[in-house]
Amino acid sequence: MVASEFDKSDVEIVRVEKMSEGFFTMNNYMLKHRLFAGGWTPVMSREMMERGHAAALLPYDPVRDEVVILEQFRLGAVATSDHPWLLELVAGIIEPGETAEGVAIRESEEEAGLTVVQTELICSYLPSPGGCNERLTLFAGHVNSSNAGGLHGLASEHEDIKVHCVSRLEAMNLLQNGKIDNAATIIGLQWLALNHERIRQQWHPTSR
Repeated sequence: MVASEFDKSDVEIVRVEKMSEGFFTMNNYMLKHRLFAGGWTPVMSREMMERGHAAALLPYDPVRDEVVILEQFRLGAVATSDHPWLLELVAGIIEPGETAEGVAIRESEEEAGLTVVQTELICSYLPSPGGCNERLTLFAGHVNSSNAGGLHGLASEHEDIKVHCVSRLEAMNLLQNGKIDNAATIIGLQWLALNHERIRQQWHPTSR
């Protein structure tokens, strides 16, 4: 079993300087940490985006064997993609006092008009720990996809979201053909590929 010999006590934050503050905050950390060979690194400078933590949800209808996927514009995709309107899961930032599960359920209503019957935790992971301290908690959500579709999102947050309802097999084809290229959606659909039989029996016991 692989287990790290280090923990938080093996990092020393010398100082933190705020570089910018807008939609996200950027800070500069002066720090040092222990080395595998012994001793410490010199004090180094590392920039870190402080964007808060987030929750995401894979909306799945076990009765119809369908997945609900959102399409929306993402600035971060402009530099590397000819199509910066990405196919994604429901997601949102966790505000103070909120739980990850509560955010996932709330965002399902706001972004897709979906009511979540129950959830199952998929995983919690760091999307880009080299430059961002965000932790994303990912759930699967039991929904009724029969009326899913249309345009959604909060105008006050400049959201323009198109909702697609696709069969599980079509969602897997999108994944295999490289049409889905963001981490949360890839992880969620790969989890569904491994767990759909179990989750259908659990959420809809008459499924075959």
